[in-house]
Amino acid sequence: MSSPAAEFSAAQAVAAGTDFAELKVGAEGLVWNEFRPSDGACRLWHWQQGQARCLTPDGFSVRSRVYEYGGGSFCLGGDGVVFVNEQDQQLYTQALDGSAPRPLTQQVDCRYGDVQWHDGQVLAVEERHAGQVEHRLVAIAESERAVLAEGADFYAAPTLSDDGTRLAWVEWDRPAQPWTHTRLMCRERKAEGGWGAAYCVAGTDESLQQPRFDTQGRLYCLSDRNGFWQPWGEHDGNWQALPATPADHAAAPWQLGASTWLALGPNSYVASWFEDGFAQLGLRMDDGEMQRFASPYSRFRSLAMDDQQLYAIAASPLSPPAVIAIDRRSHVVSVLAGGAELLPSARISLPEPIHYPSGDGNAHGFFYPAMSGDTPPPLLVFIHGGPTSACYPVLDPRIQYWTQRGFAVADLNYRGSTGFGRDYRQALHLRWGELDVQDACAVVGYLAGRGLVDRRKAFIRGGSAGGYTTLCALAFHDVFRAGASLYGVSDPLALGRVTHKFEGDYLDWLIGDAQADAERYRQRTPLLHASRITVPVIFFQGELDAVVVPEQTRAMLDALAANGLEAEGHFYAGERHGFRNAQNLAHALEQEWKFYCRVLGQ
Repeated sequence: MSSPAAEFSAAQAVAAGTDFAELKVGAEGLVWNEFRPSDGACRLWHWQQGQARCLTPDGFSVRSRVYEYGGGSFCLGGDGVVFVNEQDQQLYTQALDGSAPRPLTQQVDCRYGDVQWHDGQVLAVEERHAGQVEHRLVAIAESERAVLAEGADFYAAPTLSDDGTRLAWVEWDRPAQPWTHTRLMCRERKAEGGWGAAYCVAGTDESLQQPRFDTQGRLYCLSDRNGFWQPWGEHDGNWQALPATPADHAAAPWQLGASTWLALGPNSYVASWFEDGFAQLGLRMDDGEMQRFASPYSRFRSLAMDDQQLYAIAASPLSPPAVIAIDRRSHVVSVLAGGAELLPSARISLPEPIHYPSGDGNAHGFFYPAMSGDTPPPLLVFIHGGPTSACYPVLDPRIQYWTQRGFAVADLNYRGSTGFGRDYRQALHLRWGELDVQDACAVVGYLAGRGLVDRRKAFIRGGSAGGYTTLCALAFHDVFRAGASLYGVSDPLALGRVTHKFEGDYLDWLIGDAQADAERYRQRTPLLHASRITVPVIFFQGELDAVVVPEQTRAMLDALAANGLEAEGHFYAGERHGFRNAQNLAHALEQEWKFYCRVLGQ
């Protein structure tokens, strides 16, 4: 492999990791939330008349931690913005002139997320930590707080019709997850004031997300009742599917505040959907015509629209995330922020979609060829977290870091990932640690059979749930030379005892009941089978992680060391589940590369 001195450095890869979380548009312009690894903070930027300026002062970071994964951290309202401050999880208001934020709430035992503005009040999901964790929907004004819905275990997406007469939201109860079974609920304002009783609009054997009202007050929502998350809505008194491409129009709702579609009329909407893992963006007209936009991009998030422009956070295989504006008439795309050149296009490894056999099924992913070094090259298999998540064919500085160093990369959407329909997403039910591991191992043989990689030099890495798949693959299969676990699960039972409410029943769905299926847990717990791991492993862990606690990683390290195996651990003070500090991110990436080089004897 080539010398790192001439390549894309770990610090450069991390510095290129600027990302955008969400955006909103209003009469006073466009506002987006931007994360820069240089300081680890999320800051709001206001764009108006061709100029962007930062609104968020030092000492603030705009990020919700509701359900631990957050989302919906700000909204436009009044003469400014309302946002969730990361440190105290309280709501603040701030004028668009950049003046100092002012606290709106002072509920020290509460967190807020999925914030929406309507007619002088903020609608939000409230998470109260007082003994047991409780969730409800609330409306907050300057001098009062009103409960809009309570009694369910979880809430998302409070949405009011333009005239304020209808309120819709999504809710679900344990043991369901938001991508398995949810309900679309609605209340209507009474003529004498106040709200009528809540009633269920939809919620059979389906997952619903992103409710929307059109300008006539008709309610719509994405439902996977027909196998994919597609638009459904009220039409002539019935709840029915809208004409749509048979594909997922959203990813799994791990975070609040997603916006991958906008309802316009009875059969008209703007939406993004997936085709072979690549996202498309289009406007479906009432007459069935489909207008497509921004075809060079392969992922779209946070759609918003005004009379002239369609806005999105977009990325492509050649460009990192950017805030873009698309002229609705000419379809001309303007980049408002981000999207800066990472590497010359000739040096960028481009994703090839792969669909390959695995066990009794098939799996998806993207293959990135090595840009230098040996032929055939070593392979690094990327396992995303979730596991009900996905990887996307966009320019990822981490992947380019490896391809510049002579590694080919397989970025997998193993069975259980989103973007390929409900059946594919549900495939991991009771089979986590089995099918995902099969898919990770099978891709090595598939790519080696095509002459694209050296099967004797295959490595595997993953974070969170991806770390669990990594450890299972190392313990139960003889395929990989070494692996890296980033805040990965090594003991599912231990995770189940300490994990947070949002994922409190997830393991029951993925593996089974802790008592009734104790043997299945034993068979799929890497910590109990550490003696079967015969290759080196490197671990990276945040000391403040509340999802996978540091004790899990330390226990795995101790078990491997007791067996005389090469195992290396790096623990980072101040980091939670997923690293944010630029120095830590660069250190972890570089240490992982050096670790693989030692394994290869280089």
